[in-house]
Amino acid sequence: MRAPLILLAACSMTLLSAGPAAATWGPLASPNPYLGPVGTSTMHGDAGSSDATPLAGPGVGAVPVSAYPLASACPTLLEGSDNLVVALCTAIAGQAPTVHLIDPASPGPLGHSLASLQLTKGSLLGGVYAYLDNDDRLVVVDGADRLLRVGHVRDASGRWRLESEQVADLSAVIPVGDNVTGLVPDWSGNIWFATGKGVVGLVAPSGAAVTVSLPADEQVANSISAAPSGRIAVATTHALYELRADGSGRPEVLWRAAYDRGSARKPGQLSWGTGSTPTYFGPNTGADYLTIVDNADGQVNALVFRSGSGQSVCSQPVLTKGGAGSENSPIGLGRSLFVASTYGYPYPAVPEGAGPAAPPTAAFTGGMTRVDVDDDGCHTVWENTVRSAAVPHLSTADGAVYTVTRLGPDTTTPLDGYAFTVVDPDTGSVTASHPLPGTLVDDPLQTSPLLTHGGRVLQGTVTGILRVG
Repeated sequence: MRAPLILLAACSMTLLSAGPAAATWGPLASPNPYLGPVGTSTMHGDAGSSDATPLAGPGVGAVPVSAYPLASACPTLLEGSDNLVVALCTAIAGQAPTVHLIDPASPGPLGHSLASLQLTKGSLLGGVYAYLDNDDRLVVVDGADRLLRVGHVRDASGRWRLESEQVADLSAVIPVGDNVTGLVPDWSGNIWFATGKGVVGLVAPSGAAVTVSLPADEQVANSISAAPSGRIAVATTHALYELRADGSGRPEVLWRAAYDRGSARKPGQLSWGTGSTPTYFGPNTGADYLTIVDNADGQVNALVFRSGSGQSVCSQPVLTKGGAGSENSPIGLGRSLFVASTYGYPYPAVPEGAGPAAPPTAAFTGGMTRVDVDDDGCHTVWENTVRSAAVPHLSTADGAVYTVTRLGPDTTTPLDGYAFTVVDPDTGSVTASHPLPGTLVDDPLQTSPLLTHGGRVLQGTVTGILRVG
């Protein structure tokens, strides 16, 4: 998923009910020792971008819905081992990136953060993909190409404050006018990054940065992922790559797999190419396979490769009942992957240089597909027409897929509403759905929710954060 330009809001209370039966899902890859808690330390849950979590969601009971109206879009919501949430938001006024510290368990009216810190502004996507390290510090690259760690501490009066520490200055290895879009640690403590213009690099524990450049016409518009093997996955607007650190600690490309990028950017996508942050998944190590969704004209396909060799496992048509295009990272767990359509989603803006969409607009019909990998390749298990307006996440604890869906007609309007929605991953059926308060101010803009250790869901919107639970 990529974070859009404009931002989110809302408030009020409602009740939710129903829920799927628990199921056995997994395995997740082994925890990355340089990340915070599994499920809450990256936008996509873990280093492999599984969009799965070992934490339970709100469940089947009556659940209140409240809001943090921060006058900001908040695409990155992360929770540390202290159960405090670190949110990386973009302020509506001036579009400055701002870090907020939030207690998701605070009772009563919300609407404020415990502390905040403004960062140097960069591009639309620059700095969006941050993560929490094993000391609950936000690791992020700011608009001045500085790799930062942002920690939170209490002062003598008991008030929280955010403190920023520079890890490395990347300005010497990032071209002028370029910005970091993806950021992830490997299992050796290297911090890998990718820029919009196709520079992939790593920062060693010593602080030294080394890079490799991908072909000049290829852009990186999503985050990057890491596997316990030390391999790093990067999807450009033309191809999927796996890299690793060579014997001298420099990034090297292991393999490249071109995919069908279609003839143009599709409506509901933010670049001309795959909308996927690449996802590691698999039945043995949790990172046996690597998947993205292509951008082929007409019918799009889930592509599955073997990690390490790049051998193609399958190309499976997806989203045949809905819109044929996805801006979001697939869920990947065990032998299963889940793809949600964003085709026609009405983003208020797209990144500079994204190019025109063809067609310029389209109906948002939605749709989700589950694909399983087996000995003979892949097969579709189910498809539905759920209109997911967020990046769906699967809980292995309660066997549910959580998302927010868009209400109203397929031809979207500013009066559309939204609903907190639970999907059964076994069947694709909706097991719980209840409208959320508000209209456009609640738009999640296909951002990623956070399932917290307290069983809540936090969802970024155009002007803040919704809290379910």
